[in-house]
Amino acid sequence: MTNKKLVTVIGLLPVLMVLGNSMLIPILPSIEKGLDIDERWSGWILSSFTIPAAVCIPFIGFLSDRFGRNRLIRYSLWTILAGSILCAVSVLLKDPAFLFMGGRGLQGVGAAGTAPLAIALAGDLYNGEERSKVLGALEVFNGMGKVFAPIIGAGLTIFLSWNHAFWVFPLLCLAILFGLKSSLELINEKKHTQGVKKYARDLASVMMTKWQLLLPLYAIGGIGLFLLFGILFFLSYHIENTFHIDGFFKGFTFMFPLGAMTISSFWSGKRIKTDEERGWYYIKWGLGLMSVPLGILVFFHSLSALLFLLTVCFGGLGLILPVLNTFITGSVEEGERGFVVSMYGAARFLGVALGPIAYSSWMKNDTGMYIITFLFSAVNILLYMLAGHRGKVKINNLIKE
Repeated sequence: MTNKKLVTVIGLLPVLMVLGNSMLIPILPSIEKGLDIDERWSGWILSSFTIPAAVCIPFIGFLSDRFGRNRLIRYSLWTILAGSILCAVSVLLKDPAFLFMGGRGLQGVGAAGTAPLAIALAGDLYNGEERSKVLGALEVFNGMGKVFAPIIGAGLTIFLSWNHAFWVFPLLCLAILFGLKSSLELINEKKHTQGVKKYARDLASVMMTKWQLLLPLYAIGGIGLFLLFGILFFLSYHIENTFHIDGFFKGFTFMFPLGAMTISSFWSGKRIKTDEERGWYYIKWGLGLMSVPLGILVFFHSLSALLFLLTVCFGGLGLILPVLNTFITGSVEEGERGFVVSMYGAARFLGVALGPIAYSSWMKNDTGMYIITFLFSAVNILLYMLAGHRGKVKINNLIKE
């Protein structure tokens, strides 16, 4: 299998994780009706997937360091497949909510071994400029999944019922499993079999020496995804209830902010290479592009202003994410990479999980919600100042040649 094909197989892992929530955002009202639950509980349709994933990600990362990424990825894919089938067939029951939420939880457990392990695996297989390009490509796959997932979900709901959207997951899982079988098994993957105590000591040493770098970067990624999915959750209801846009056209409106994020992720991933200073520069400007539009949204609420400002905002987020992937992946050796990268994945997933829950409460007061959103973006600027203060944090060979 060629290098590009291998990158594509690995890149489909974050797509699978993205579909877990992004595909459902425009069809949340339809799922509510099908499960016979009210709007107060609709945030849990998304969070029942992301909370189990966030909890399991560090354990999956630990196991992948010891037993290999490929094995854990395959187990995770079979788990997602099983949970998806439960969600799809839940409509056959008189009271489907319990089985549906159980299936979503199982999907989340499996999703813990997709995008975070894809990042760690890319860090194992590639070095130098090639690594930064591949990590950027993973973020592009992630963004493309976010762009097309709402359209797929909305389109399937127009022509079929909402539960048919869940058959997309088994099909994609089987495609990735086939790709892994024909590619990764040809690679001699390292397994680190040192004792648990030594492994724990090595991790503790890494975290003690690099926490001033890693924790702010974790938080920046987590807050960025918190804002992204919280605002998308709000947007799903806002454009339907206020502007009466539904179905395919509602899914289409998500293309603007998510498309901007995908394009800027592609650009950032290709240009960062091994230039650490350029990476910090992209983070700085990305945070600025997020904060300014979110501040303007406090005063302008029209649909055109909302879509334009969110497009600029998430274009800024797209600049940031490939840099975070590269910095965090390159900051540790292969033996600790699974755990360290998985902790970053857990922070991102917590943001995805908590965003819809928080915004389901905040969106009752639009102005207050926009003010809170802007304050979160300001917190990210403070975190950048902390992480980027290299007088306190000495970073050597961050992006390994």
